[in-house]
Amino acid sequence: MTVGIVSTGIYIPQTKMTSQEIAALSDIPEEIIRQKMGIYEKPIPGPEDHTVQMGIWAAQDALKKANIEPKLIDVVMYIGEEHKEYPLWTASIKMQEELGAVNAWAFDVQLRCSTTIMAMKLAKSLMESDESIKTVLLAGGYRNGDFIDYQNPRARFMFNLAAGGGALILQKNYEKNHLLEAAIITDGSFSEDVLVPVGGTKKPITPKDLENNLYKLDVIDPVGMKERLEQKSLSNFLKVIRSSLSKSGLSEKELDYLAMLHMKKSAHDYVLSSLGLQEDQSIYLRNYGHIGQIDQILSLQTALEVGRIQDGHIVTLVGAGIGYVWGAITIRWG
Repeated sequence: MTVGIVSTGIYIPQTKMTSQEIAALSDIPEEIIRQKMGIYEKPIPGPEDHTVQMGIWAAQDALKKANIEPKLIDVVMYIGEEHKEYPLWTASIKMQEELGAVNAWAFDVQLRCSTTIMAMKLAKSLMESDESIKTVLLAGGYRNGDFIDYQNPRARFMFNLAAGGGALILQKNYEKNHLLEAAIITDGSFSEDVLVPVGGTKKPITPKDLENNLYKLDVIDPVGMKERLEQKSLSNFLKVIRSSLSKSGLSEKELDYLAMLHMKKSAHDYVLSSLGLQEDQSIYLRNYGHIGQIDQILSLQTALEVGRIQDGHIVTLVGAGIGYVWGAITIRWG
């Protein structure tokens, strides 16, 4: 049995925030925003660009490209963020309704910025274990940039957070674009390093918290996190890529394209160099910033549009998310 990617879908808001605007908000020189952080501009949500809605628009794009009737979808997986239209709300069921996937069942999954990779692995396993599941839709949106305080230097590495939606349609025994193997690492020692400190059961939100701008993403122990993460981050990033390839019966020399999340430019270049890849074997998302778990779908679709991925190419999608998690999955394209 094989599982293949039938189509991808992307939704990008029209509203943009430029490096100049980020510089003005953060008091950081624009040259550092552009050259070190690698942000030229990034999409931010307009009035109608809600998290789940952006996922619905991306799913509609994927369905149109695949020419698949929504009633043929067997499972809908929501791969977007928990920051969405309403709290305590199952987003996938709303997506199922809006898309007309009347014969599907639906559920939400979450692993921060590695959600898409984890969901692809999960979807493949579902199709392998249940003969009734033939077509799975993965879709979701992201706008965690709403939680960024540009005056908080501890959140500086998250100034790239942007907005958008992405979708994938996977099908059992599809004749091409086959999913191979995935590798995922989680490390709970970072689980409380990056979070929104108020608004949960430990610290219910108060008017004073809102006045003090505490309902934002923050880094609780920035020095300790940096020291611990520097020892593991890029090594685990490379480890999951190599593990995904190895489990797929491939070597890193056979890798043709790497769909990476947005990170600072020096880290992006380091990963490519470590794998012996050239600059045109990935796409640096300097005009998009970091749209969380949507980055890999965006990189994949953009690379296909500009011809960087051809039939027969080996493609690996890789991400990392606060928590901390690193994940990769390999595809034999064409």
